[in-house]
Amino acid sequence: MAVAGRTAATRCSACGCSNTALMAAVVVAVMVLSLALVSLAGGHGGGPGEPRLRRSRRPPSAGEGPRGCCGCREATVAAERELEPPVVLFNFGDSNSDTGGVAAAGGIRIMPPEGRTYFQQPTGRLSDGRVIIDFICESLNTHELNPYLKSLVQTTAMASTSLWPALQCHTVSLPTSLNVQVDQFVYFKHRSLELFGRGLKGPVNKEGFENALYMMDIGHNDVAGVMHTPSDKWDKKLREIVGEIKDAIRILHDNGARKFWIHGTGALGCLPALVVQEKGEHDAHGCLAKYNRAAQEFNKRLSDLCDEMRLHVKNATIVYTDMFAIKYDFVANHTNTV
Repeated sequence: MAVAGRTAATRCSACGCSNTALMAAVVVAVMVLSLALVSLAGGHGGGPGEPRLRRSRRPPSAGEGPRGCCGCREATVAAERELEPPVVLFNFGDSNSDTGGVAAAGGIRIMPPEGRTYFQQPTGRLSDGRVIIDFICESLNTHELNPYLKSLVQTTAMASTSLWPALQCHTVSLPTSLNVQVDQFVYFKHRSLELFGRGLKGPVNKEGFENALYMMDIGHNDVAGVMHTPSDKWDKKLREIVGEIKDAIRILHDNGARKFWIHGTGALGCLPALVVQEKGEHDAHGCLAKYNRAAQEFNKRLSDLCDEMRLHVKNATIVYTDMFAIKYDFVANHTNTV
C-alpha cells in the first residue's frame, strides 16, 4: 500500500501545549541530527572544495583581525558564511512537515486562523504556527522551505532568463503517496541537472544533491488507518508501510542520496482528534492505548529497517529519530512544559 501523505490538521498534544511541545521536540531532534552530521563530516567525503551541509565556524579570536577595526570579527564571520555552500534539505512527508504543498497541489486557499501564531497570515501549513521543518531550517540558519510544487513553478517560469531564486532549501512535501513524492523528486533532479548541462543556472547542482540531507517524516495516517482494519491484517499492513519507506530510501540512494534522517511516528493515541472521536482503552495519561501500541510497533520496524539499510546501502548515513518518546514525554509531563 502507498504511504499516504494526507493527514489531519491536528498538531497539538492532549494537554493543548502544541507550540511549546513541538519546539522542544524539534530542539531534541536537531541535537540528534547535529551529532550525526558532525560524525558524518569527519568520516565521509568532503574533499577540498566539496560542498557540505553548513556547519558553524569558529569566529576569529582577539587579535586575529586588523587592529582598530570595529566590527571586523562580525564582518569576517559574515563573509565566511557567504562563501559556504547553501544548505540543501529535501523533505518527504505529510502535514507534520508540510509547508504548503497541499495548498499548492490542490489550489486550496486555506483561510485564517491558520498561520496566526507566528506568520500572522495563512501560509498553507495545516497548523496555526510553524511545523517541525521550520525549526530545522532555523537551526541551519536558512530560510523556511518552499513547497516543492511552488519551486517547480518558479524554476520552470524563470529558466529561460536564468534568473533563478537563491533557494537554499527545497522540500518535497506533496499531498500524495510517498512513491509519487519520490518520482517528483527524481524529475526535479533530472530537470535541474539538465539545465546545468545547458549552461543555465538551476536551483541545485550535482554536488548539492550529493551532499543534501534527505528527511522522511511520514506514515502517521497509514498507521492510524491500520486500526480500522481487522486485527489479523495489522502485521501485513505494517510490513507494507515500512516496505514503501524501504523502497523510497533505495530509489533515492540510487539517485545519489547519501544522508538520510528518518522520523518515527509520534504518539498517535494522544492526538486530540483521535481521543475525542475514537473509543477504546485509555492509558494513565488519557491516550488511546491501542493507537500508541501500533505506533510503537511501527517505529520498532522502522528502526530495524534503518539498521538493515545501513548494512546494505553503500557510502550512506541513516539516522533514525524516535519521535514517539519525545512527544509522549510532553503529554506525560505536560505540567513541566507548558
